[in-house]
Amino acid sequence: MMRDSITSAVGDTVQQMLNAGLKTSFTKKELDTLGVKIPKIDLSPQQIQKIRKNMNLSQTVFAQVLNVSPSSVRQWEQGKRKPTGSTKVLLELLDRFPELLDYRLSA
Repeated sequence: MMRDSITSAVGDTVQQMLNAGLKTSFTKKELDTLGVKIPKIDLSPQQIQKIRKNMNLSQTVFAQVLNVSPSSVRQWEQGKRKPTGSTKVLLELLDRFPELLDYRLSA
């Protein structure tokens, strides 16, 4: 159907806009209708440790930069706990842009 192909094309465009970091103002219902998916963030303990090491930080300093407890960082890296909420998004961003929070380390 023509309507389905138009919806699919618009959905693809919106997904590309989101992937490119462009601002959009769609509701969840609209994104669902267009078939646009916001991927879940799943970080392994090894990935979290790699993010920290790429920033050349100890667990204690990494915790301070993230504003979490050193115990949380230790438990994430040991697989005993998982980061939640916005911390997962922040870790994902740090994986892509390790310099993102360098300003928090300024003298």
